[in-house]
Amino acid sequence: MVTDPSNNKAPMDDDLRVSLAGTGHLDRNPLWAQTIIYLILVGLGLVTLLPMVNVLAVSLSEGYAITQNPLMLLPHDFTVEAYKYIFGTQVLLKSFGITVYVTVFGTFLNLVFTITGAYGLSKTHIPGYKLLMWLIVIPMLFGAGLIPYYLLLKNLHLLNTLWVLIIPGLVAPFNLILMRNFFWNIPESLEESARLDGASELQVLWKLIIPLSKPVIATVGLFYAVGHWNDFFSGLFFISDNSKWPLQVVMRSIIIDQNMMNMGSGPSQSGDLTKIVVSQQNIKAATIIFAIVPILLVYPFLQKYFVKGIMLGSVKG
Repeated sequence: MVTDPSNNKAPMDDDLRVSLAGTGHLDRNPLWAQTIIYLILVGLGLVTLLPMVNVLAVSLSEGYAITQNPLMLLPHDFTVEAYKYIFGTQVLLKSFGITVYVTVFGTFLNLVFTITGAYGLSKTHIPGYKLLMWLIVIPMLFGAGLIPYYLLLKNLHLLNTLWVLIIPGLVAPFNLILMRNFFWNIPESLEESARLDGASELQVLWKLIIPLSKPVIATVGLFYAVGHWNDFFSGLFFISDNSKWPLQVVMRSIIIDQNMMNMGSGPSQSGDLTKIVVSQQNIKAATIIFAIVPILLVYPFLQKYFVKGIMLGSVKG
């Protein structure tokens, strides 16, 4: 016999629980409220997605069709000439290689220094712990400004080198604190048992802490990788040699300054220039898609760690 759900003396029958769940009676919000929430979320998702769909459609359309239908969601007179053009330009491909190198190698160095620093700061008994924390927190709140920052990089001989894209942001204070909080959640008894077995601090970190910290490492690594990939500020202000520009700076020159003539090379430039004048919007849209797709392909592989890493690293206990 099915008992009243409000009666605590007997458990609710499974069939009744399923039927109530289907009508929304077991949910915190009624069915109509959840419907409104879902509709709002779908609307916000479309607002975020539609501009990207429009850029993709523009990159695959003829030049005259873009003028007639600037807000298209599907390609008009499908063509891939814009992609053929950007893949045939040495400047853009070289800048893409620079960005890939900075993103991969820079993220690796970021994780090495952030993991080791967070592991040390997770030990609150070390001498000078409070002073170290203040030295980490204060730069999050105050900055010296662009001119002192530029003079510092100049004195360190980092200007016009790829190191200027990596070294200044080697450790982000927020990511360091996030990872330190995650390490706090690992029971100290595990580390003590490893030390009793003769493990050194480096072995404890490498064989115990890092394997248990894959969610936060993936999360912080994604933060660093996206930061390197989207960084145009460093290349724009601190690299005057355009042969060392990362992809984002070259893309800015194409989109904002409309400096596309320098992308052509060799005898085929004159033929390409006619194509660029006719369909500048194609080139801009194709360059944007070319820049965002690689980093988007990385996210699905790290998605399962992302939320877990944020939640477990945000609180202690």
